[in-house]
Amino acid sequence: MTTLNKKWISLRLLLLIALGGMASVSAYHRAFAESDHEESKPAETQAEAAHEHGAEDEGDAVKHGEKADHKEKGEHEEKGHEDAGHEGEEEAIIIDPQSAADMNIEIVQAQQQTVQSSIPATGKISLNKNATAEVKARFVGVVKSVSKAQGETVKAGDTLATVESNDSLQVYEVTSPISGTILTRNANVGVIADEESLFTVSDLSSLWGEFHIFPKDIASVAAGQGVKIEAAGGDLVSEGEIVSLLPIAESESQTVVARVEVANADNKWRPGMSVHGDIFTSQKTVDVAVKVSAIQRIEGKPVVFVESNGKYEPRNVELGLQDKEWVEITSGLKAGERYVATGSFVVKAQAGKAGAEHAH
Repeated sequence: MTTLNKKWISLRLLLLIALGGMASVSAYHRAFAESDHEESKPAETQAEAAHEHGAEDEGDAVKHGEKADHKEKGEHEEKGHEDAGHEGEEEAIIIDPQSAADMNIEIVQAQQQTVQSSIPATGKISLNKNATAEVKARFVGVVKSVSKAQGETVKAGDTLATVESNDSLQVYEVTSPISGTILTRNANVGVIADEESLFTVSDLSSLWGEFHIFPKDIASVAAGQGVKIEAAGGDLVSEGEIVSLLPIAESESQTVVARVEVANADNKWRPGMSVHGDIFTSQKTVDVAVKVSAIQRIEGKPVVFVESNGKYEPRNVELGLQDKEWVEITSGLKAGERYVATGSFVVKAQAGKAGAEHAH
């Protein structure tokens, strides 16, 4: 044992005596013996012992690290599973009644509806030729007086003008054969009345809608089918049915004209107006239907917002038959459930906003 080691051990002995008394003395003897024993070992043996001790320490550290990594990985995976479980779920949002009213959100019940398949067509409003008269002079002569103007309403038998016959030089009356409105007037005092019409009178309470049917749709269109008529660029809407399908096609467009009688008691429709028509070719009553305006899409899938006690839940649905107003729901919604019929895009925006806030 070197002098330096012996001095260090002596100092250690004094410290142990001060701290632990005689019990520490025994520890000293053991430490001294172990020290001598360790020094007596060859250097190679000591190196091997140190290596083994270091390896054990390293092994313990590796095991401890593996356990820590495994625990951390498990916690991470568990958290990942929890996050994955919520991924893609849309939570219901709450909108108070006053806010819903301010945003014009309309809520109705899903119910049974009749869905109609239709063919679109374009056309125009024209005179009902069965309620229109061309008024002419009975004998050629000179117009002596005119008592009615264009746009005036007349009754059957009213005098429109007087004409002096060239043959008899007698003055006779020209009267309206029907009640209606004077559309055109070609009669003025001094004009020779001959084969041309002096007046056109038409009963505008009944008009025609004439729609052009393309060749691919002709086989599906027939007299008696219902038609929904809408004015182009306006709010006028009417319903009628096809009264006739003309037997000849127009040479330029190769279309066939379907003629619909249009009721016009309030005189809102006017001849010459462009119109759009939906010709109903078939119809089916379905158990559950919602308004077309109720359908929104989230991640490409159709959804309907279902309302319950102020909570709005996006519900995935499957769609069936559809027309311009109604769409059949084959799954995802039951009859009687309350859904957002108008303003669904506003609810979708609110849901997206709430989701973004939740994500942050």
